[in-house]
Amino acid sequence: MEKKKILVLADHPLSPSGVGTQTKYMIEALLKTGRYKFICLGGAIKHDNYNPIKVDHWGEDWQIFPIDGYGNHEIVRSVLQKERPDALWFMTDPRFYEWLWEIENEIRALIPMIYYHVWDNFPAPHYNGRFYRSTDEVVCISKVTHEILKQVSPEITSRYHPHAVPTNFFRPRISSEEKERVKALRDRMLSASGSQKWKNPKKKVFFWNSRNARRKQSGTLVWWFKELLDEIGHDKAALIMHTDPRDAHGQDLPHIIEHLGMGDGQILISTNKVSFEDMALMYNAADYTIGISDAEGFGLSTLESLSCGTPIIVNMTGGLQEQVTDGKKWFGWGIQPSSKAVIGSLQVPYIYEDRISQEDFNSAMKKAINLSEQKYKNMSALGVEHVRKNYNFENYEKGWVKIMDEFVEKHGSWENRKLYDSWQLLEVA
Repeated sequence: MEKKKILVLADHPLSPSGVGTQTKYMIEALLKTGRYKFICLGGAIKHDNYNPIKVDHWGEDWQIFPIDGYGNHEIVRSVLQKERPDALWFMTDPRFYEWLWEIENEIRALIPMIYYHVWDNFPAPHYNGRFYRSTDEVVCISKVTHEILKQVSPEITSRYHPHAVPTNFFRPRISSEEKERVKALRDRMLSASGSQKWKNPKKKVFFWNSRNARRKQSGTLVWWFKELLDEIGHDKAALIMHTDPRDAHGQDLPHIIEHLGMGDGQILISTNKVSFEDMALMYNAADYTIGISDAEGFGLSTLESLSCGTPIIVNMTGGLQEQVTDGKKWFGWGIQPSSKAVIGSLQVPYIYEDRISQEDFNSAMKKAINLSEQKYKNMSALGVEHVRKNYNFENYEKGWVKIMDEFVEKHGSWENRKLYDSWQLLEVA
């Protein structure tokens, strides 16, 4: 049987971004069946060159064409005619794909379009309805996104299929050798976090692993953490931030740290790109992972943290709120927004921006610092079980195989295209 060919538009699937890694996981799951092959337009990163890539082990079945942005009309038209894919799969914020939906009538006349979608918050974005209605099926990353789809475009086929992380990497380290590696890393963190006057073997290590971007509230975190330590003592906790400290879309974190007098190791910045294995060690070495974004579609770093047995402290917004609790049990602390401001732009006329208060942040941090060892172990184990049950990586892979098998069979392509009319009959009053 001839393999089905899928055209993919997303972040470069070999890049470390959340969009890139989840795209990679989806592709690998389908490649393992032996029934699919992929042509990827790998965007959203700066390329050293634009030579096509055949991914090791998969050869002709997985080719990546580096591009700027996410593509354009002519690139998609060219790939359609030269490669004749059977479906188009694309992922990330709809603001990056308005150009694609401009030619959906050309694309969907030949092949169906399936969109892996996330939206950060309510009010339900009815201005996105025209995009949803220009897609054959929408797969939703979070429960918030799925509820939005049902409100805005109930006539469109949609389903909930959340992100997942591979537990062969992101898991608690339990063997003697693994525990020694974690201990060695934690010791290095503690030895780097402050001069002799801040030494404390019981110091709590907080981890932050996100892009240094405005909505991630990186500057707020640094400022509030300093003021928290002023209150409870600079020997009580350290903050490790794994990020680009001078991202063009964020704040100058070294400047803020120096200005606040936190250059004595109370806040450390990790900038080196690391493997999944080393990243998992960092989660294991930390006591808690923080995510207080004012808007967060899902929040992959917090899921990775829970999978490693490290509880989280998060804003109750977007996908973060379904990670920190299952409605009954808690796997860290969820901080309710103290304000929900309606903000907007020409592309996004309205959306809530969820901001937490410093008082509520401090309260959660103090509870985390003072949590007993036994309660911490229970919370850690519950978080691991929550991920295993609700964000199981094996289910993620099986889910994408089921979704894509059903999708290509239902809609067909080219000469066998089904369920698409290139015209509409409208009644004019």
